[in-house]
Amino acid sequence: MKVGHVLYKTNNLKAAFKAFKKLGFNVEYGSRSKPHNALIYFSEGPYIELLEKAPISPFIKLILRLMGRGLLVERFNSWENAKEGFFEICLENETTNFEKEIRILNKFKEGFFVTRSKRIDPSHRVLTWKLLFPNQIKIPFLMTKFSINPKPNNFVHPNKVKRIKKISYGTDLKFISILNELCDDDTLQLYEGHGVKNVFYEK
Repeated sequence: MKVGHVLYKTNNLKAAFKAFKKLGFNVEYGSRSKPHNALIYFSEGPYIELLEKAPISPFIKLILRLMGRGLLVERFNSWENAKEGFFEICLENETTNFEKEIRILNKFKEGFFVTRSKRIDPSHRVLTWKLLFPNQIKIPFLMTKFSINPKPNNFVHPNKVKRIKKISYGTDLKFISILNELCDDDTLQLYEGHGVKNVFYEK
């Protein structure tokens, strides 16, 4: 797997959208109608997701708890309670399933939940993918590749940034070995700590 994207928590999605535009990034909302996120794509490597709140309603959270998925609800709650700034990463593979990743998680006896997702982006493309959420919230969530690649070709942002070069990500020492098996990506620098510490760009 590679780092698919890095999440940036904002308390005001519209304000963050404008702020990153002012910094010279090309930003687009995740969907045309009532977007809950905004995206900054690069032609290669991970993209940035601006997130104001978790993409599920209180009702869905209640349903998940009734289904015995309280740990997943706690992950979403941690997103909503995160401080503004980069805080989490998502790992992405190049297939349409999680066969390899499930074998690794089973090896380490880590539980998980798999679901499907879908959205229509501002270009009217229907994007579908699968998500895997480890029960342990200190292990990043996983996703399969999009059914349609939304990244622009040979694109450089107005501020001359080409891609994200490095991401420093901290977790408990006992989970670093799991991440090393899951992810083979020079972009990711792991350390003992909590969440995203630094994001470095390449021009």
